[in-house]
Amino acid sequence: MDSVIRAAVVYAFILLLFRLTGKRTLAQVTPFDLVLTLIVSEAIQQALVDIDNSLTNAFLVVTTLVALDACMLWGTHRWARLDRVVNGLPTVIVEDGKLLRYRMGKEWVSPHDVLSAARKQGLHGIEQVKYAIIERNGEISIVPKNDEGA
Repeated sequence: MDSVIRAAVVYAFILLLFRLTGKRTLAQVTPFDLVLTLIVSEAIQQALVDIDNSLTNAFLVVTTLVALDACMLWGTHRWARLDRVVNGLPTVIVEDGKLLRYRMGKEWVSPHDVLSAARKQGLHGIEQVKYAIIERNGEISIVPKNDEGA
C-alpha cells in the first residue's frame, strides 16, 4: 500500500510541477529539457520504490501511475473545470500586432518564439499578426491580419 500512496503523491507533484511551468515548456524540448527529464525520472524512481526494488513493487508502481493517468483523463473529459485546471486554456499572446508581454511572460514565451511561428506561415513581422495564441499543448497558432480590412 505504501507504493500506491507514494505513486499517487509523485503523480500529483509532477502534474502540479508541469502545470506551474507553463504550456510552452511542454511543446519545446531542448537538450537541457531532455537531460532534466532523465535526472528527474531517476530521482522520482528512487522516491517511488524506496528500498523495495522488487519486480512486484515496480509493477505495482507503474500500474498505479497508469491508473491515475487514466482516471485523470476520464475526469478531464467528464468535468470541464478539472480540464481547465489540469490542461489550461488557450492564451492570446499577440493582438493586432501588439505583444501582450504579461501573458507571454506567464507562459514563458519570447518574442522570438512568436516570430518563429509567424515565419512558418510566411509572415515577416509581428505587425502582420492579427492574433498569436498559445494553445493548450504549448504550440503557437498564428492568425494573420487580413490584407483587405486590416
